[in-house]
Amino acid sequence: MHTREEKLRSFGRLLDVLDVLREKCPWDKKQTNQSLRPNTIEEVYELCDALVKEDADDECKELGDVLLHICFYSRIAEENRQFDVADVCDRLVDKLIYRHPHIYHPSQIGAENPKPLPYGEVPAAGKAEDRISTARQVVENWEQLKLKEKDGNKSVLSGVPAALPSLIKAYRIQEKTRNVGFDWEDKGDVWKKVREELEELEDELRREDKNRSLEELGDFLFSVINAARLYHLNPDTALELTNKKFIRRFEYIENHSIKTGRPLTEMTLGEMDALWEEAKAQEKKTHQDSI
Repeated sequence: MHTREEKLRSFGRLLDVLDVLREKCPWDKKQTNQSLRPNTIEEVYELCDALVKEDADDECKELGDVLLHICFYSRIAEENRQFDVADVCDRLVDKLIYRHPHIYHPSQIGAENPKPLPYGEVPAAGKAEDRISTARQVVENWEQLKLKEKDGNKSVLSGVPAALPSLIKAYRIQEKTRNVGFDWEDKGDVWKKVREELEELEDELRREDKNRSLEELGDFLFSVINAARLYHLNPDTALELTNKKFIRRFEYIENHSIKTGRPLTEMTLGEMDALWEEAKAQEKKTHQDSI
């Protein structure tokens, strides 16, 4: 691993190269916040894909692409005399200090070299019994502090980006309301709600009321996401793993179709099911062999 000096030097190299590209490369010269935005979304999704695959080499590459975009937006803002990358870093550090009063005294906001509180010391504004010691308490306190910030969230749910994919948005909504105490007292009770929502969905489907069915489907999915959250399972990650598993198994069927010269459209569902089970058996064997 690299030393702190080496890390800072590498970050400086990135800024230097970006400055040159912005001045001399025809493509880099013409970029704006709006032209970069779609690419940024794509880069973040590519990073998420690398994280799901747990491919360290790919993660490193994709993190670099995301970092480039952060620096690029900062460079554009600097040209417009709005802010620069140092402002971005300083603002982030000050926010982290403010939202971690169990680690830093508020006086460290703006300090060049912020010093954490001595281990075990209670923050000046708190009492010994209020000491934050668990991750759950950190998150709950974080949300409370965000509501108090001058330019922070105006309400509990205002910090949930409107553009988030619906599945992730539902999870974040539930997380944020949990942090202010709106949650199941016993996580096992959520299953009654899941079953209730499923029954209501089935009722509307039998009535063939499309609008009501769509609404009830949303309620059912929201309740399943809620259950996943309560059991500390990320539904987006779970669904992506299933997507990849389905793709692998269906590609097994497609490859068999290509090898035998028989189009998928000419195969029976029973034949495809049999090949699906073969793919499952091979995956199971591969997993056992790797243990």
